[in-house]
Amino acid sequence: MSGLQRTALVLAIIGAINWGLIGFFGFDLIASIFGSQAAALSRVIYSLVGIAGLYCISLLLKPDEELEKSPEPQR
Repeated sequence: MSGLQRTALVLAIIGAINWGLIGFFGFDLIASIFGSQAAALSRVIYSLVGIAGLYCISLLLKPDEELEKSPEPQR
């Protein structure tokens, strides 16, 4: 898995956790950390999570063989 794929997956997981908190407890973690939902930094985080989610769609559509291949580590 490439660095971009890992980053997208981490951001998508953060978004999923945030939505779970909103759904179960009515608590928006991102908004509470960065001010409010309207705060500029919160909007940037929400946008990055959304883009990451869209990118993860490409991971869903890749054949398993491509996902299992990992480049040889460079020494």
